[in-house]
Parts: sequence; C-alpha cells; structure tokens
Amino acid sequence: MAKKEATAATIKVTQVRSRIGCPKDQRLTLDALGLRKTGRTVERPANPAILGMIEKVKHLVKTDAK
Repeated sequence: MAKKEATAATIKVTQVRSRIGCPKDQRLTLDALGLRKTGRTVERPANPAILGMIEKVKHLVKTDAK
C-alpha cells in the first residue's frame, strides 16, 4: 500500500522572546503550542485554532509557512 501524503498546510513556529513577565494565559498558549524555551521551533498544522494561538503570542514568536 502506498503512503498517503498529508494535504494539510503546516506552519513552523519559533519562540524568539522569553515568556518571563508574560501573563499566565500567554504562557499557557506557548505551552499548548509546544514551545517551552527561547529558540525552539515546532511544526503545527495551519488550522484556525493554531493560527489563533499564534495571533495571541505573535510578539513572542516568529512564523514560517511551509
């Protein structure tokens, strides 16, 4: 059987600023994205829920569409 290709678009999210001094809801949003340390990068599907989380912490992260 052939492997099925993932058709969903993905987005790379990199934490570029520290979470120190941020409100708790923003720290929890970073946790939900899988970002716990500055400089770490994760790849997530580009769905409305993820894009909303990125919008909430856009001052702490950098994104690259894939």
